[in-house]
Amino acid sequence: MSRIGKNPVTIPDGVTVDHKGQTLHVKGPKGELTVVIHPDIKITVVDKTVTVERPSDSNLHKSLHGLSRTLIANAIHGVKEGYRRELEIAGVGFKATVQGNTLVLNIGYSHPVNFPAPKGITISIDKENKNMIIVEGVDKQLVGETAAKIRALKKPEPYKGKGIHYMGEKIRRKAGKSAAK
Repeated sequence: MSRIGKNPVTIPDGVTVDHKGQTLHVKGPKGELTVVIHPDIKITVVDKTVTVERPSDSNLHKSLHGLSRTLIANAIHGVKEGYRRELEIAGVGFKATVQGNTLVLNIGYSHPVNFPAPKGITISIDKENKNMIIVEGVDKQLVGETAAKIRALKKPEPYKGKGIHYMGEKIRRKAGKSAAK
């Protein structure tokens, strides 16, 4: 039995889960999500719990078992509390602003870089730390993908550490050239 897949997912107060075939519609205070599960996996919604069962012990069904349970748990957590990723801009003269739903970055190029926020994602700048970009949303995958795309616009370089990186990310620094004697 899968250690993750066998655990039931509890549905918190304020969240509703509608089960139709292999599709789950999850609604909560932050928004709503739809999760489509593989046809071989059996989903049962009873009272305030969602359980996931697999038909056999084949490797495919074992992998789908834990995956399906995790997708359902992420959807329920997302509509209840939401997900958030924080990025930091490091570099002299580097800055970010938000205009409507577009992130405008001045990150050392000859022109500002415009990054439109995908549907369901909110991008903001921290009020105290103007170099911190906050990406929020209900879909964990979309929040992570959006943060990764923003980071890819100017990856941190190893010599001075300039660029966009996740909060708490350790940048492996390299030593510069040694002076000739």
